[in-house]
Amino acid sequence: MKLLLVEDHKDIAGVIFDYFEIKHYVLDYANNGLQGYELAKVGHYDAIILDIMLPKMDGLTVCKSLRDAGIDTPILMLTARDTKDDILAGFEHLADDYLVKPFDLDILDSRLQALVRRKKGHVANRTLTFGRLELDMKTRIVQREGSRYSLNPSQYTILKCLMQKAPDLVSKDEIGDALWGDEEPDSKVLRSHIYQLRSLIDKPFEHAYLRTVSKVGYHLVKEGEE
Repeated sequence: MKLLLVEDHKDIAGVIFDYFEIKHYVLDYANNGLQGYELAKVGHYDAIILDIMLPKMDGLTVCKSLRDAGIDTPILMLTARDTKDDILAGFEHLADDYLVKPFDLDILDSRLQALVRRKKGHVANRTLTFGRLELDMKTRIVQREGSRYSLNPSQYTILKCLMQKAPDLVSKDEIGDALWGDEEPDSKVLRSHIYQLRSLIDKPFEHAYLRTVSKVGYHLVKEGEE
């Protein structure tokens, strides 16, 4: 399992790291909300452990911002307060679960495993939009100017990465990680997927959204912003 831990208390973070490393989980770490938000947007995690009280951006804002960006990774929130209002606030900001500090690490692990087993995507925005492109993340259908195209898993993953970060650049490494993790094949395979995706969403139209930045990556460009 690959986790993102966003926690500004170093002692708590250290205990969580030690526990999950023994279980051979892979963890990334952020000690403030803004850094956690940026990592969650570009990384690919099975679940996120997110503290509420964080510097730079609080956990509730991080959670809601990720959902607004279409990130459907399960989020378990950590809180030092167990009042009804605090707990409800987490769910209102579209968190999946919560634990009150101090907590049992075995329970944390069990909660995370339960979240990962659930079907992903039910709390995130169903549709990503960029210009005249609309991607339905439930059906994996992209629409453009009245035309509808069903994407295969690789095409869907690539377009989702591009639309979530658009108009910013997405590196080849980021796309490769989303598609294959650590077992990335020959670079020709990615070029083939990009060619197939471009043939669907751009070839029949005057404006080309999908652009290549040589030797670096890809990004989407709106009409009139070349």
